[in-house]
Amino acid sequence: MIYDCAKCSIHACRSGKLDRLPKNCPMRAEAFQKEAFAEYEKEENHDFYVNSSCIESEGYGQWTRMQEILEFCRKMHYTKIGLAFCIGLRNEAKVVDRYYEQHGLEVVSVVCKTGAHDKETVGITDEKKVHPGQFEAMCNPIMQAKAMNAAGTQLNIILGLCVGHDSLFIKYSEAPVTTLVTKDRVLAHNPCGAIYVYDSYYKGKLQDQ
Repeated sequence: MIYDCAKCSIHACRSGKLDRLPKNCPMRAEAFQKEAFAEYEKEENHDFYVNSSCIESEGYGQWTRMQEILEFCRKMHYTKIGLAFCIGLRNEAKVVDRYYEQHGLEVVSVVCKTGAHDKETVGITDEKKVHPGQFEAMCNPIMQAKAMNAAGTQLNIILGLCVGHDSLFIKYSEAPVTTLVTKDRVLAHNPCGAIYVYDSYYKGKLQDQ
């Protein structure tokens, strides 16, 4: 079954009017739904989910993403968090680090270039570098994750890691991961900007790719 919720105009899932379910709605897979729902009763998931939902309602339209993460840590009684950041957002990382430390959290921050390995060591040829002909440190998301695992962080925050590198960080992180900033070098790290102008000002550039 191929699900296409993005094309749905009914969204019975939101209204609770289950008599209006589309034929290919994932909610028709009752066994699958039951199996997934049972996961919320597990000890490692229940409080995590309930507290995240409470954050949604308590700060709805009032708290920034940065504050939501802080309030979530408080509800979960987290005291040590990780900050995996891109070198291009090092100034932003200083602000984020200071913010959470000022509110009582211990922050373990690891930059993406840790290890200082040239990209050529993993098989990236010189012409594939951003700046050919010179040393160019590779991003090291696996090391970022392992460093935080060793430090015993309880929640890890992604601040602008590259596409794919963020995926590897999540894969190797032992602690749950949330994203504070998603990198978009063209749109000032606001990827929704491309979505909002997809059918207007930016239409040709996006749709001709």
